[in-house]
Amino acid sequence: MVNFSIKGFIKLAVFISFLGMAQSGNAQNKINGKKIFETRCLVCHQSDGGGVPNMNPPLDGSTNVNGKDIARLVKIIRNGYDERVALDGMYYNNAMTANPDLKEDAIADVLTYIRASWSNKAGAVTISQVKAALLKNKAAKK
Repeated sequence: MVNFSIKGFIKLAVFISFLGMAQSGNAQNKINGKKIFETRCLVCHQSDGGGVPNMNPPLDGSTNVNGKDIARLVKIIRNGYDERVALDGMYYNNAMTANPDLKEDAIADVLTYIRASWSNKAGAVTISQVKAALLKNKAAKK
């Protein structure tokens, strides 16, 4: 028979509470990210993340979206993109509008939403990752 002390029980309860808060925070990021996506991204990238052939690249199943280069994604969201881009064997020509007004937490939220939606199974993006990416991108400009 297992004998839990009161201290052990309290530690376990605190751990479970923190775990629940972390999961709740991640869910909130996805909710906020979905709102941002719907107001800023949906028109070009479509509700299914499929994009528009030869114009706007898909987000669903994209190697860029599911990849590890968070700094590149942050740079594109913050600064926009106006070059012809090859992605997963297709070319896309439509310019993406810059979003200089999006704060670090909003960028993290929308990337978390995109990277976990449709068929995407990539990990969440944290505010600290976005801040590091912005610093990296700023240093690269110099």
